[in-house]
Amino acid sequence: MKTEVYKIDESRRDDFFKIHCAATGHGWCFCVAWWVPTWEKWSERNPMQNRQLREKLFDRGEYDGYLLYVNDYPAGWCQCGQRDRLTKLVKSYKLEPDPSVWAMTCFVISPKYRDIGLCHYFVAEIIKDSKKRGVKKIQGFPRRGENLPFGDVWTGPEAIFIRAGFALEKDDTQYPVYGLKF
Repeated sequence: MKTEVYKIDESRRDDFFKIHCAATGHGWCFCVAWWVPTWEKWSERNPMQNRQLREKLFDRGEYDGYLLYVNDYPAGWCQCGQRDRLTKLVKSYKLEPDPSVWAMTCFVISPKYRDIGLCHYFVAEIIKDSKKRGVKKIQGFPRRGENLPFGDVWTGPEAIFIRAGFALEKDDTQYPVYGLKF
């Protein structure tokens, strides 16, 4: 199995939508949850509204993540970029603003590629690329708990961050914050 990770750009825009679609079970959010101002009425949004917001983000040059490919086909997505651009994230976790910190905030692995260790590989490759780009720190925001349904770990399972060397920075029974400094 050939695996590769690439930072998303204009040339990979269509691949984002191959992951975020009804066939993978991810055709609703389009990774815009942190881009809307509040959680109020989030559940009332529809897939078209979310896709339109994602298209607007791409149109303004906001290519904010990485794509995982398996045998040249898009199999995963991780939203990763400068943390403070996501004001709802900073407010939700009561974080002090710091424009130097990046955040891994959302993960999608297509169903047929789950449970084979690709997320660990994916995170390791993102970390490697982030270092090359001069990022000094990345934070992760996993959902804590045992045997959570897949839909509840969209910010990544806690074990992914621990295994990648992230340290606990802010403890919480459900929503801890982890950080990795380079």
